[in-house]
Amino acid sequence: MFIDIHVHFRSTPGFPRAGGQTYATPEQLIERYDAIGVERAVVLPGVNPECSHVPQSNEEVLMVAEKNSRFIPFCNVDPRALSNSIEAPLGKIFSYYKERGCKGIGEVCANLHFLDPLVQNLFKGAEESGLPLTFHIAPQIGGHYGLYDQPGLPQLETSLQRFPKLMFFGHSQAFWAEIAPLKSPFDRWGYPNGPVETDGRVVKLMRKYPNLYGDLSAGSGCNALKRDRAYGVWFLNEFQDRLFFGTDICAPDTPTPLADYLQELRASGEISEAVFRKVARENAIRVLGL
Repeated sequence: MFIDIHVHFRSTPGFPRAGGQTYATPEQLIERYDAIGVERAVVLPGVNPECSHVPQSNEEVLMVAEKNSRFIPFCNVDPRALSNSIEAPLGKIFSYYKERGCKGIGEVCANLHFLDPLVQNLFKGAEESGLPLTFHIAPQIGGHYGLYDQPGLPQLETSLQRFPKLMFFGHSQAFWAEIAPLKSPFDRWGYPNGPVETDGRVVKLMRKYPNLYGDLSAGSGCNALKRDRAYGVWFLNEFQDRLFFGTDICAPDTPTPLADYLQELRASGEISEAVFRKVARENAIRVLGL
């Protein structure tokens, strides 16, 4: 029923995460997926030191995907790799992993500005490779993982303009909070509630730039749809060709509320079977060439 656009694992049981949790293993993910109806899943390597005790190799993800076709490998490279230079040939690395079977890049979690020259060089290499890229936005520099942008996402917009052939998959609290205008900059740290009275920056950017897509994984994506039910239904219909179901399972017990919510909207007739299928799986099949 579903293809998950965003998940993480570690092959070693009990591998530590921040906050005292541990990562799910591939075997634990399969158990969760069988329960909620996920056919396949995109695995995002954690290579940035900001979000991992020990950076994960692309090879770990590829090895697991080669053994189990339910996993779809992405590759990932820190923008500071290969000499910490704005001339580092990151595109060659991405092309190498594309030939190995990787279908995209990310999750990009380096805590640098979108317009940092190193990050722009990474986007350049990603565009050259023809692979899409999943990013996480942080609300500040320091103490967080994820690329930084100010409220209103001006650096993301400049990046969308500079790299029109690169498909950007937007994700995280600081991204999805802006489905509506921010009432406070602190909305970017969590899950704002309340009705959406007018279009936020995410909506305006998606309408203006066809290379911006929405990764609905984690509590942030689901909250963006549920905070104003009618608006969320409109959003799903308006951007039905550029939204992806996702879970962002990290720990074995990470909640997956979006699966139930999308099925609820389909059952009530608020979204059609066609819209449900696009968001649930067909967009991932089309965009990733599965």
